Amino acid sequence: MSMFCYQCQEAANCKGCTVKGVCGKTEDLAKAQDLLIYITKGISVYSVRARDNGIVNKEVDNFIIESLFATITNANFDRNVFIERIRKGLSLREEIKGQLLKAGVKLSDKGENASWLSKILNTFGFGKEEELNVPDAAVWFSNDLKAFDVKAGKVGVLSTENEDIRSLRELLTYGLKGMAAYVKHADNLGYEEDGLHAFTQKGLASTLDDSLGVDELVALVLECGKYGVSAMALLDKANTSSYGNPEITKVNIGVKNKPGILISGHDLKDMEELLKQTEGTGVDIYTHSEMLPANYYPAFKKYKHLVGNYGNAWWNQNQEFESFNGPILMTTNCIVTPKASYKDRIYTTGVTGFAGVKHIADGINGKPKDFSSIIEQAKKCAAPKEIEKGEIVGGFAHNQVIALADKIVDAVKTGAIKRFFVMAGCDGRMKSRDYYTEFAEKLPKDAVILTAGCAKYKYNKLNLGDIGGIPRVLDAGQCNDSYSLVVIALKLKEVFGLDDINELPISYNIAWYEQKAVIVLLALLHLGVKKIHLGPTLPAFLSPNVVNVLVDNFGIAGITSVDDDIKMFMEG
Repeated sequence: MSMFCYQCQEAANCKGCTVKGVCGKTEDLAKAQDLLIYITKGISVYSVRARDNGIVNKEVDNFIIESLFATITNANFDRNVFIERIRKGLSLREEIKGQLLKAGVKLSDKGENASWLSKILNTFGFGKEEELNVPDAAVWFSNDLKAFDVKAGKVGVLSTENEDIRSLRELLTYGLKGMAAYVKHADNLGYEEDGLHAFTQKGLASTLDDSLGVDELVALVLECGKYGVSAMALLDKANTSSYGNPEITKVNIGVKNKPGILISGHDLKDMEELLKQTEGTGVDIYTHSEMLPANYYPAFKKYKHLVGNYGNAWWNQNQEFESFNGPILMTTNCIVTPKASYKDRIYTTGVTGFAGVKHIADGINGKPKDFSSIIEQAKKCAAPKEIEKGEIVGGFAHNQVIALADKIVDAVKTGAIKRFFVMAGCDGRMKSRDYYTEFAEKLPKDAVILTAGCAKYKYNKLNLGDIGGIPRVLDAGQCNDSYSLVVIALKLKEVFGLDDINELPISYNIAWYEQKAVIVLLALLHLGVKKIHLGPTLPAFLSPNVVNVLVDNFGIAGITSVDDDIKMFMEG
């Protein structure tokens, strides 16, 4: 087959994309991404050992995180970016090797019982690589583009022959990709934890270790969930420390009569810089998709030209970007192939990219990005075409919900609220996702939905009412704000004096799409949450045996029909 990718929910036939990705990823792009991940694993081999000897290379850390983030579904479609990254990665791998040599790293565990990592490093003057079974990712090198393509065809997902080992290696890798997104967002705001980098590199290097069996890989996957919780907590701290705690907010979904810029994706630092640079220019700012929660932060509310949210989830962008009339800034993943009608109005920044689309570079030496080009274009454009009117309410992150704890607890104790449903996750274009709209509509009136991520667009504009003033849809924010839902659940567990989080009247019916949803799932598993239902399909990268492990140990399940699932949840 020309390519193989099954990292997202839209994997063809629930098995994998083998000719072209449903996302639009081409064969040559898929191969470049596969090779880049392979190179990051090779770098990680040396970086793990370097850390053991007190050597931390921040350029390596940042490169690995950005490379993982860039390969998330719908993040970057520019093959040239990946070719450049492969070359940079090979250079960094040699640099970290050199640092180890310069530091005089001495290894005593040679011979048959030596660890695979020690064997790699023993190649520095201690023996021949072919005799020491060195992982190829740690030593392969070329600067030839044709060689890149040939090598990429041999190191993709299917290069691991054992189905269960492959499944667990990919589950771990996709969890690390999702975590990398959160680590990068926090880093953009000046917050980082070295332990997150250390585990990321440990996890990547471990996927090269053929001595690790199913049990060891399952343990690593669950450990990834532990670090996922830490990454989401770090980003929550970064966001709230920088911009304040989200507040209950009514967000306008209509339009004004001035030209506008539509900002999509997830990065709040980009949001801040764009708002500052557009102040007083006569250009309004609208959020789109996962940027909707930016409207909830106090620091952004002071900007009067932040006028509301335009449109829905990411997959509707072909229609919504066309009708917006002004330029669009994509700050992270969730870009799809642009239509000719607006391709000259779309900009990417950060790790996001698309061939032929204008890219706004990072600021130099910590300075802000220069958004002058997108602002000048916006001034010449017509105001957005109105596609809907009204308001939607959000801002129910953990700080705000905990402030309402007494009211919520009373509603539970009196029976006004019978059950909470965590319906966080992703939206997507498949018709089967209408299940979540129907599910929300048919839920009993004494049920409350806790949501985060773009999955909310399946029901956040429905008139579902409230329970004693508590809205029946409580939106915590972006996908990374799923952490808020965990904090809320743990607080309720404490308030009700329960020993087990699973004793709460909370059910989990989560829609997933890409790798950030994977790390959210692993984080929930680490916290001991059981009986999570995933839809609209279970991940294609889970082998039958791995599914059985998740079912037997955590009660993971798929979805069926709306009526049957509601009955099952309410009786559970």
